[in-house]
Amino acid sequence: MKEKNVIEFYVLCNKLKDVVRTGWKNWGVNRFRVESIAEHIYGAQMLAIGMWSEFKYDIDIAKVLTMLAVHEVEEIVIGDLTQWQITKDEKLIKGKEAVRKVFSKLGNAKKFEDLIDEFNAKQTKEAKFAYFCDKLECDLQSKIYDEEGCVDLNNQENNNSAKDKDVKEMLENGYSFSKMWQTFGLKKYNYDDNFANVSKYAMGVDILRESKDKQK
Repeated sequence: MKEKNVIEFYVLCNKLKDVVRTGWKNWGVNRFRVESIAEHIYGAQMLAIGMWSEFKYDIDIAKVLTMLAVHEVEEIVIGDLTQWQITKDEKLIKGKEAVRKVFSKLGNAKKFEDLIDEFNAKQTKEAKFAYFCDKLECDLQSKIYDEEGCVDLNNQENNNSAKDKDVKEMLENGYSFSKMWQTFGLKKYNYDDNFANVSKYAMGVDILRESKDKQK
C-alpha cells in the first residue's frame, strides 16, 4: 500500500525533530532549545541555497538539496555518532545498513541509497558542495551559540571532544568556543575558497547583530 508506505516513512523521519545534535550535548550547550538533527538539515539546505545563489556554482542545486535532505536518515537508527565515538569506516557500514532499513518500503529506495553513497564518497561536485554545506552549517551554529553565551568552556571535564589534541591546544591558547570550532573546520574539511571565506568572515563579526541590523 503506497499510502501506508508514505505515512510510515514520514513518521520514521519525523523522529529526527527530537534528536538533539550530539556535538552540542557534548559541549553542554545551555539553551532553552538546542538544535535537532532535522533543524541542522534545514540549516544546511538554506546555506546551500545562499552559497549557490551568491557564488554561482555550476551544480544541480535540486540534487544537492535532496542529498542534504536524506544524508542524515541513518541517524534515525544509529543515532548521531561523533568521530570520537566511532571510526569513519564503522560508521559507513552501520550507516549503510540503517539507510537501507529506512528506505526499504519506498519504491525509489535505490535512488536515495545511491544519493547517500554519492554524498559519502565526496567525488562529484554536488557531493563536495553538499558536504561543505553540512560542515559549515555546524561551524556557523557554533558561532550563534557562542554569541548567545550558551557554552561554558570551564566546565568540560567529561567532554571527549575537548580532549582532542588540536582542540585542547586552541582552547589553551585562548580561542573562544566558535573560533576553535571554525578553525578546526577550516583545517579538517578542506573547504574551497568561497566556503573558507564565509567561515572566516563569520569568525570576525557578530553574525546575529548583523542579521538583526539588516532586518530593520
